[in-house]
Amino acid sequence: MIRFLQTPGPIKKIILSAILLIFCGAMVITLIPGGLGSELFGTPSKGVVAKVGGQDITVQEVDREARMMLRQQLPQGTDASRFIPIVARNAANRLIVQQAVIVEAERLGLRATNQDVQDELQHGRYAPYLFPGGKFIGEEAYENLLAQNGTTWQEFEKSVRGDILQQKLAALVTAGVTVSENELQAEFRKRNAKVKFEYAVLSQDDIRKGLHPSDAELKAFYDENKASYSNAIPEKRKVEYVLLERTKLLAQVQVTRDELQSYYDQHRDQYRVPEQVKVSHILIKTPSPGPDGKVEEKAVDAARKKAEDILQQLKAGAKFEDLAKKYSEDPGSAKQGGELGWIGRGRTVPEFEKAAFSLPQGQVSGLVESSYGFHIIRVEDKQDAHLKTLDETKDQIESLVKQEKVTRIAQGAADALLTQAREAGLEKAAAAKGLNSVTTDFVSKTDVLPGVGVTPQFSDAIFSAPAKAPPDLVQLPQGYAVFQVLGIKPPATPTFEEIRTRVENEFKNQQASRLLRQKTEELSDRSKAEHDLKKAAKELGGTLKTSDFVLPSGQVPDIGSMTNAEVAFAMKPGEISGPIMAGTNGVVLQLLEKQEPSQQEFADQKDALRDSLLQGKRQEVFGLFVANLQTQMQKSGKIRINQQELNNLSRGQGGGEEGL
Repeated sequence: MIRFLQTPGPIKKIILSAILLIFCGAMVITLIPGGLGSELFGTPSKGVVAKVGGQDITVQEVDREARMMLRQQLPQGTDASRFIPIVARNAANRLIVQQAVIVEAERLGLRATNQDVQDELQHGRYAPYLFPGGKFIGEEAYENLLAQNGTTWQEFEKSVRGDILQQKLAALVTAGVTVSENELQAEFRKRNAKVKFEYAVLSQDDIRKGLHPSDAELKAFYDENKASYSNAIPEKRKVEYVLLERTKLLAQVQVTRDELQSYYDQHRDQYRVPEQVKVSHILIKTPSPGPDGKVEEKAVDAARKKAEDILQQLKAGAKFEDLAKKYSEDPGSAKQGGELGWIGRGRTVPEFEKAAFSLPQGQVSGLVESSYGFHIIRVEDKQDAHLKTLDETKDQIESLVKQEKVTRIAQGAADALLTQAREAGLEKAAAAKGLNSVTTDFVSKTDVLPGVGVTPQFSDAIFSAPAKAPPDLVQLPQGYAVFQVLGIKPPATPTFEEIRTRVENEFKNQQASRLLRQKTEELSDRSKAEHDLKKAAKELGGTLKTSDFVLPSGQVPDIGSMTNAEVAFAMKPGEISGPIMAGTNGVVLQLLEKQEPSQQEFADQKDALRDSLLQGKRQEVFGLFVANLQTQMQKSGKIRINQQELNNLSRGQGGGEEGL
């Protein structure tokens, strides 16, 4: 699945009432009857992480899912392999849950049709990537896009089908979820009430400036916290290395015509272009079937009449593009004058495909009725299925063959250099091949090294090599490095003198934080006792300020987000708060005025607010349903986990793919 095309977020956690929990429990009981049964599928075999409803989830699938999860989270170019053990269990659980939902959806008779998939690709969240401006990017671009992300169109469309089934199951499970008028009113007031207040601010920085600890105090602090300074000086290593860069080799590599021909012959299937037509259309939609499965005939007749009128205008000489922009109800293509771009077979509904592929180039169809409505189709261009020639693909193939040759040459050169370095020493071996060796001072894992920068693969290699080990080889993003560790300084605990500046800084921060809290508590107590915030602030060196009217989602200088001072919304005018800690500031506030939102504002926001609350409740209900479903399927044996394979993945022993 192309993860960057998806926007799956974590299930939002909201507090549900007891009634909602009871409802959810009832829903689970209704939708998970004894039908889960006690059917057992046996222990998953080697290479299979889990069986869900008889469907295997393989080690390779979990590995691929983990890499895609990491691709979302790690900086571009980061080697994900070493992080896979960390996320393997989460990746496996995600796949297990996805398959469990599909199994349950199908058990309940839900289906994702080809039409559903087509509609999702063309009009759903994938449309901006696959149908930009309403035009299909084309078969080749579509398959290349998926290949770049480690999948095929068959796998991708299977995953889309699974997403649709999940959506349908979620709609069924959450159909009875509602939001009451009282809930709406309460949430509206919570989000829209405004407060204005006076507040006194004490700064930790100001307190810190007044701290002048003695050496005795700092030494006592160091001794008291000595454990936290243990090995604070990291391990350092002195290393010699020679870098073999791919870019330098790339400029020297030539590719012959015979090599191009050989690669082309071995990969001909990659250069086959399917039969395609370039089409434009005008769509007049018909209504969807009602709950009884029937379509309102009057609405269908009205749509047909509108489409026939448009067709007559075309026959009378009107421009297709103008009519498409004016009348077409396909929002993606209408703005482009109806243009859909190139499409292949199997990518549209059957009625549309049959008409599009049977029309001659330049011809306009009659009315074509499909499940979407009535189409008027014009064929702009046609392309028969064919095999691209070598000349057409030469530049692409030359780049690939060059990369393959450079990889082989670099690997061979690195192996030869390593062999010679182990015999004669790295410096002599490098000189014999006209290469430069680099010898560092003692460096830590995060130091920047010449030609290498900060590269995790290199750092891991040099810091895991045993002392006095012979030269070794490591592959890097920019090529290969042959290296040898010359010396090791183990981690050490610094003396007080070596770390005095850090100790002083930490001592001041700790003392200032403690004093700030004490002083803020005193400010609150004095203000309440004298019912005079201004006087107490002056006595304790606080700065007095007045806020504007602010919402719960607002920001206030020196306080930051009002989540730090949400107590203000529960106070009465004139009331003084307790101590509020807002980062490095201590605050005490006195409420001046509270402004309740109007009923007109409620009326204006009601629909959007209802949708927001309803979505949150539905997500929570479906999340609980899925968790219960997973538990029940595990108990019944419909989910069976191969703990050995899962443990192997978590220890980094899985047989996954290489690289990202």
